[in-house]
Amino acid sequence: MNIFKHQNFLAIYSGILTIAFATFVILGARNPAPNASFDQITVHRINIVEPGGLTRMVISDKAEFPGAYYMGKEYPRTDRDATGMLFNDEEGTENGGLIFGGGKDKDGVTHSWGHLSFDEYQRDQTLVLESDSDGSSRTTYYGINDDDHPWTLTPEVSAEAQRWKAMPHGPARAAAYEAMHAKYPPPISRAYFGRGRDKSVSLVLKDQQGHERLVARVAANGNPILEFLDANGKVIRSIGPDSK
Repeated sequence: MNIFKHQNFLAIYSGILTIAFATFVILGARNPAPNASFDQITVHRINIVEPGGLTRMVISDKAEFPGAYYMGKEYPRTDRDATGMLFNDEEGTENGGLIFGGGKDKDGVTHSWGHLSFDEYQRDQTLVLESDSDGSSRTTYYGINDDDHPWTLTPEVSAEAQRWKAMPHGPARAAAYEAMHAKYPPPISRAYFGRGRDKSVSLVLKDQQGHERLVARVAANGNPILEFLDANGKVIRSIGPDSK
């Protein structure tokens, strides 16, 4: 009789394989792979995860850039077209990011942009650093926002925003924009410091309703001015080079 075909041999052989596999798994779990060091690595996307698998940060090219994360799950964002980094909080919900890009359009006009922001818990941006240029028109600013609205940035809210963003420009899109912001009020700008497209630089401080109350500006021609405004936007005092 061929011993390799005997039932007892097959049973013993299967048992040995099972024990060997279990031993390999257990030892592998107790002895994780050692740290590796590279001089150079080329990738399309890197997911930084916690031991339990929760995604905390993503570094990605444009083609592989993720959608939005909410409570540990990724949802599609058809309006995202960027390269950069995405930050998630301890619950796996997006709370900031860094994106950048630039190039020439079909008419040869140059464009560039960079954006770094941090978000309120399950809400929108509260701290923003941004630079954007279109040809010779350029703006660079640092902004602080209040985001105390009662709604949270759920996947459903994000989907509504993506629908109006995908609409062609025109009256219907403008109406959808107004309806969206009436239903979900955006963050309120409280402070702005930056260079405007008119080549002036300004420091603008606002009240809790988003009304400008103090503006310090240096115009493109170099003229400085300091303005105090009431809650209706009326300048109640202005201090310039010729003020006494």
